[in-house]
Amino acid sequence: MTRSTDSPLNSLLTKRPTSPKVAVVGCGRWGRNLIRNFHNLNFLYGICDLNQEQLKEIGKQYQPDISMTSDYSKLLTSPDVDAIVIATPSHTHFHLAKLALESGKHVYVEKPMATRVEDCQVLFNMAENLDLTLMVGHLLLYHPAVNRLKQLISEGYLGKVKYIQSDRLNFNPFRPDTSVLWDLAPHDLSMLCYLLDMEPKGIVSASGHRTSDDGLVDVAHIELTFPGDIAGHVHTSWIDPNKQVKLIVRGSERTAILDDTLGEGKLQVFKKEDESQPIKEFPEYLAIEPLKLECQHFINCIKSGQTPRTNGYNGYSVVKILELSEKMLKEVPYKDSQPTQ
Repeated sequence: MTRSTDSPLNSLLTKRPTSPKVAVVGCGRWGRNLIRNFHNLNFLYGICDLNQEQLKEIGKQYQPDISMTSDYSKLLTSPDVDAIVIATPSHTHFHLAKLALESGKHVYVEKPMATRVEDCQVLFNMAENLDLTLMVGHLLLYHPAVNRLKQLISEGYLGKVKYIQSDRLNFNPFRPDTSVLWDLAPHDLSMLCYLLDMEPKGIVSASGHRTSDDGLVDVAHIELTFPGDIAGHVHTSWIDPNKQVKLIVRGSERTAILDDTLGEGKLQVFKKEDESQPIKEFPEYLAIEPLKLECQHFINCIKSGQTPRTNGYNGYSVVKILELSEKMLKEVPYKDSQPTQ
């Protein structure tokens, strides 16, 4: 499997629409955000969901202009639909995305791209062979503050990066995936690799805890090592009453903190001229909704044939780390054991 680069595709197999029409599949909490953005950009054609009540409810906002259906096959066969946006539970991603590609539709699939590395490779190869756009919803790669931090790192403003850590903690009673690892960690893993412009060379350890009656891992830690002796850590949780979304990048000259729970000043940089009184800076960045930028990028890639920033290979790389981490978790099975006497 070879990695694609951000350059226009040369193949003319697919006729690129100048004003692509998008259908969003799944109108849950996150699906509604995608629906809102594609509608505001004037590219939304239809909405699909198996839940009739949910479909009826959201239809009040968008009908009669937007098509509503619970039959996915109608979208696949419709000549009016150029692209499918998949915002359904992760275990359905591969099947729905594969059907869409087979039907000649461009595809945006929410993270994770699939739940198996083999399935990611199938989708990647299909999109390449059919000259169709395949984009994965790794939202943080379109976050203005993340991109400003990436610029600071690449310019050497922080010095040599020594350590990077991402904490994503909240309280989630719905538990849509098999573990918190698959639900939240794709955000952090994609962001760490993007900021450092490299993939980890290894997973040092992965550990998790089950604290709820459903037996799912709801707290997880992944220790990574990157080329150049850079250590990485990802901490995800479904059980924290106080939401925390914080990234720390420790460099030889400066330390950057990105706190996405703040309204303003999310990105802060500290220079330790005096360890007891660090100097704080607030680098500027554009205050634009990341999801709006991501949706617009998908449309632009469909029209131009440009490879998405979060393309199939990007999705494949993240799932590979998740799969290996999950394997490590299973090698140390949870035991409801009693202390020995």
